[in-house]
Amino acid sequence: MATPEREYVLAHKNDLLHDLDEWLRIPGISAQPDYHGDVHKSADWFAEAARKAGFPTVEIWPTDGLPAVYAEWPSDNEDAPTVLVYGHHDVQPVDPLELWHTDPFSPTVDGELLRARGASDDKGQLLFHLLGLRAHLAATGRTSPAVTLKFLIEGEEESGSPNFEKLLDERRARLDCDVVVITDTGMIAEDVPSTVTGMRGLAVCDVRFHGPDLDLHSGVFGGAIPNPATAVARLAAALHDEDGRVQVPGFYDDVLELTEDERDLFAKVPVDDAEFLKFAQSRATAGERGFSTLERVGARPTAEVNGIGGGYQGAGGKTIVPSDAFVKLSFRLVANQDPRKIIASVEKFVSDHTPEGIDSSMSWEGEGVAPCIVPIGTPAYNALTEAISTAFDGLPVLPTREGGSGPEAALQQKVGMPLVFLGVGLPDDQIHAPNEKVNLPMLYRGAEAAALLWSNFARLGKAGLRET
Repeated sequence: MATPEREYVLAHKNDLLHDLDEWLRIPGISAQPDYHGDVHKSADWFAEAARKAGFPTVEIWPTDGLPAVYAEWPSDNEDAPTVLVYGHHDVQPVDPLELWHTDPFSPTVDGELLRARGASDDKGQLLFHLLGLRAHLAATGRTSPAVTLKFLIEGEEESGSPNFEKLLDERRARLDCDVVVITDTGMIAEDVPSTVTGMRGLAVCDVRFHGPDLDLHSGVFGGAIPNPATAVARLAAALHDEDGRVQVPGFYDDVLELTEDERDLFAKVPVDDAEFLKFAQSRATAGERGFSTLERVGARPTAEVNGIGGGYQGAGGKTIVPSDAFVKLSFRLVANQDPRKIIASVEKFVSDHTPEGIDSSMSWEGEGVAPCIVPIGTPAYNALTEAISTAFDGLPVLPTREGGSGPEAALQQKVGMPLVFLGVGLPDDQIHAPNEKVNLPMLYRGAEAAALLWSNFARLGKAGLRET
């Protein structure tokens, strides 16, 4: 049976499409300075959309970089819990442009698909919340939400959230809440509702090896002096053993291992390796031995070579011992791992693998991103899964973990309240890639789930939501 919330959403889905068409045309690419003016326009657009939705307080929060949007709508119920919704309004670059089938900033509807940069990550997911809020008010007959709603919509997530923690510190008093809802993730499949229960952390570095002070003739000097390109290749090869385990000493010391019950839940998730490879456009899976693909992606730490090079790379041959070589590394971290400890361990690992006669230098992208974990079975989690299940016609909601990283852990730590994930992106949405799309029926279901969630949270009350 369709809920009143669903009936409202479907009756007003064209409003969502109209708003998305407008917002997606703003190329708010935070990583590219030429588009920073558009990121400001994107913030202004969402601020106005929030005002039209009924939020009495809407503010643009400046940072040392690009702006965030804050919106607040108090409930008329003094005992209502407060919910903080997090998302981001900036988008990824579109390169390589020639691989797009349509203009990335001219939204194109193809049946039930909408293609544009930001359609899934994260503008579509933010706008389903505004539609869901209107559905919540219509279905309950309320003039204000059943919970006090606060939205914090960041403008630099796609460029690493460099100013987000400072913003959280500066605005901490405004962000008091009883639960945080993240709306920047996805689900397993269109017919398999799920919710994220953990996101990996991240540490990223550049390693540079310097040998001779100039490129040298390999016939005269080769085999007699250390070659930085060879040394970098050996460093990269030393990262893993034959079982795919990371060989940085102490790397696994703090890892929170999956319990047997958690592994049983992972095993219930219908992930087909062949379908996974199709999305990846790859020919084989790989990784740490003894774990499934889903476990590797969401619940195990990794080390990846993101780029490697040095010496001559043009056409034909140039027989040299190069002066310099580099490797770019990233480390995805799981629950209990501390980025600062991993950074220190990796620095020692690089030092131990730097041969005599080679100078090594390292640079890190900030202090790293911490992982976060969501306990299963808390009142907040159960309220969320109940809302999602209803929006998906009673299907059970499976827990999963996100392989990517974001500022969610910082938000969890700074606000100090339970955190849950309501996202409806799909694995084939091609976020961060050419031809990004979103399935429109997923946005409608997301709107219904959000509308139901505010009522579920209200029934729990402040004390109930904070239980762990």
